[in-house]
Amino acid sequence: MPLKIRSGILAIFLLTSITSSYPQSGNYCLDVDETGIIKKAYDSFENDLFSYYKFGNDSIKTYRTFLAEVASLSLDLRKLPSNNSIQLTRSFKKIATNKNSLWVKLSEYENQEAVKKSHPSTSGKNEEEILIFNYRGGFIQCLKNNSESDDFRDIINKLEEDGNISTSLVSQKFYYLSDRELRTDEIKKFIAFDIYYSILMVIEKAFG
Repeated sequence: MPLKIRSGILAIFLLTSITSSYPQSGNYCLDVDETGIIKKAYDSFENDLFSYYKFGNDSIKTYRTFLAEVASLSLDLRKLPSNNSIQLTRSFKKIATNKNSLWVKLSEYENQEAVKKSHPSTSGKNEEEILIFNYRGGFIQCLKNNSESDDFRDIINKLEEDGNISTSLVSQKFYYLSDRELRTDEIKKFIAFDIYYSILMVIEKAFG
């Protein structure tokens, strides 16, 4: 076989191997969202993280530091969220109206025994109904089904059964995933919404 052809075949093989070893399929899960808010919110999350931690383009160090601070309850929530992320959080509350929303009304969640994780209970006729993170929605299920990480899929499966697992404990589980896993779109996007925006869903009122 001529050297040039053999080299070309080898290059294609290596490229295919790299692509399959480091899946980056989380981006097309954005197609599940017809509003476009998920992409805007993810971009805002990453902007917040990289602006706050200032580790350049080191995504592993940035994400691990964020996860460690959430797990240890040492995250400075006065400085990290941008106004854009706060406004997007408020938009998520407004559109929590169907089964594919990232947050849904607890009364409409498929598992009626699931416990609230992302929104405090309220009382009074003018106050909001409890919202819960929608692990069974199309976007999260897309991330789970397209991830090659058994640990990641196992985390989501457990959260589907019990939405009352604390955000700090979830952060700890993600902190101990491998660098390879933390580089994938599916896991980074899940961290953005189930950890970062779930926290903002609770505290956004403090920002006026």
